[in-house]
Amino acid sequence: MAGGVIVRDAGENDLPAILDIYNNAVLNETSIWNDDISDLAERRAWWQARVARGFPVYVADVDGAVAGYGTFGEFRPHQGYRFTVEHSIYVAASAQRRGIGSVLLTRLIAEARRLKMHAMVGGIAADNAASIALHVRFGFVERGRMPQVGLKFGRWLDLVLMQKLLD
Repeated sequence: MAGGVIVRDAGENDLPAILDIYNNAVLNETSIWNDDISDLAERRAWWQARVARGFPVYVADVDGAVAGYGTFGEFRPHQGYRFTVEHSIYVAASAQRRGIGSVLLTRLIAEARRLKMHAMVGGIAADNAASIALHVRFGFVERGRMPQVGLKFGRWLDLVLMQKLLD
C-alpha cells in the first residue's frame, strides 16, 4: 500500500479526518494519553499553531482519503532545545500496518533535516511494539524508559523515549 500514498501538507479540509484519527486513538489506543476527545475547533487551533510556528503537519493521502497524519514541534520550550523536535504519527485504524507510518516518518525526518534540526525525539507507549519497531528501523535509539508515568484505561503506562540524531 505504501507505494500509493501521497504525503502532503495538511489543509483545513483535512481537519475532520485528522480529528477522527485523533479521537479514535484517544478512545481506543494508548498512543495518545488523553481521556477526553477533541473537537474541530481545538484541532483547527492546534493545526494553525503548528503552521504559524513553521512546523509541518502532513497527511498521508490514499485515493483522496486521509489515512494518517504526522507532525513535529518543539521538544521543550527553552532556547537550548531549539534544534530538537518531538514528532507524532497517527494512522487510521483501517490503514495500520500498511506502510503509512513509514512514509510519514520518512517525510518528517527529511523536513527536520531541511530545517537544520539536530535531533528528533519520539515518546512512545511501551506497549506499542509496532511503533517502537518502526522507529528502530529508521535508526532511532531508545534513550529512556519511564515506568508508570501515564494513566489510561485504568492502568499505568510506561513511556519509551527514542531519539535520532539528524546530522
